Amino acid sequence: MTHRIFIANRGEIAVRIIEACDRLGFETVLGVSRADTATLGARRATRSVVLGGPQSRDSYLSVASVVHAAVATGCTALHPGYGFLSERADLARACADNGIVFIGPSPEALEALGDKLSARAMATRLGVPVSPGGTASSLEEVERLGAEVGFPILVKAAHGGGGRGMKLVTTAEGLAEAWSLASSEAEAAFGDGTVFLERYVADAKHVEVQILGDRHGHQIHLGERECSVQYRYQKVVEESPCAALDQPTRDVLTTSALAIARELDYVGLGTVEFLYDVARREVAFLEVNPRLQVEHPVTEQVTGVDLVREQILVALGEPLSLAQDDVAVTGHAIECRITAQDPARGLLPSPGPVKRWRPPVGGGIRLDTHVYQGYDFPPYYDALMAKLIVWGADRDAARTRMEQALADFEIVGPVTSRDLLARIVAHPDFADDSVTTHWLADTILTGEPA
Repeated sequence: MTHRIFIANRGEIAVRIIEACDRLGFETVLGVSRADTATLGARRATRSVVLGGPQSRDSYLSVASVVHAAVATGCTALHPGYGFLSERADLARACADNGIVFIGPSPEALEALGDKLSARAMATRLGVPVSPGGTASSLEEVERLGAEVGFPILVKAAHGGGGRGMKLVTTAEGLAEAWSLASSEAEAAFGDGTVFLERYVADAKHVEVQILGDRHGHQIHLGERECSVQYRYQKVVEESPCAALDQPTRDVLTTSALAIARELDYVGLGTVEFLYDVARREVAFLEVNPRLQVEHPVTEQVTGVDLVREQILVALGEPLSLAQDDVAVTGHAIECRITAQDPARGLLPSPGPVKRWRPPVGGGIRLDTHVYQGYDFPPYYDALMAKLIVWGADRDAARTRMEQALADFEIVGPVTSRDLLARIVAHPDFADDSVTTHWLADTILTGEPA
């Protein structure tokens, strides 16, 4: 059956989805804002339609505009990409109400996983390891949990993410102020001031497991990724597999991820995120992201599986094209997020015309991007320009290839993170895989403006 897929997103992920649809022989309709009519995605889609003004709230974040456009253009399915509306249960329901297949999990799964406290309770019930902690809505409860968990401790918003409403507390005397600030920030950002306290891990790696399920009761995992190079809780470099894990720890991660996927009868792509305590050699469940991840290409490079193709087909009712025994991880892949940001100014956005754009080429190099020479990079959205992905026979080979690829990448116009990324992958700590989630801020960006 021929399908027409509506893409409710922009940037490189819109181009990536269009490419997958082209390979499947499906037509594509791209919803764009008035600022995005000249994007590479708009050029490559079968058709593009304007959703609204440049601000996201008037276009990419409007459920009504997105669904109306999908219906009006005769689309049979809708792909939300990542970010924007990708985890919104109301979009999934609106699609169902209008006879459009939502390429993602069910509204019920989206709601269950959007509530981090419920997701943590589910993980605990399934025997998945979680970090010590709990919720609190009063200073008395905060102080009680602080005494139980011990210090240092994280006080963070129970609902929401992105680092907002998150405070590190090193002593009991700092709890009252941290709770007040975190609670007020959480209330302002997410409409709920409830906070969550959990043990702070000083030396941690951020590790996640890719899961995939179909409508026929099959769920598999496709190995793990490491995303420890991050700043302000935003990932900068990702890789697969995680070289720091021994096989027993890897087995705990994948078994835990599959237990969650099967409990939810999960359909589509998802990522189960964990924190790996380097000193204790323990893992703890963080959350599930029920969507396609920015860093999915590194998994594709080491497994040979087109995740976006699988995601689309299982949403349309097809069974998985592979079983767990078919999944094999070969070699090592690294992804660097090249952004229009100025590292010398605290990674402030740097939009503007792209005067020269000459990506590297060669074996083992992949580029996912929506940028081209002459493109005027807009100021309204995420600063991601491109994802540079390399594959090597082992981690060192991949790292060396990434060093060369970054050196060969010519970009003139917006100030970018390319040189920062080159510093990261060339650093001895990255080479010997000793980086943790605070390494970038503490070692590379130390002294930079906050």
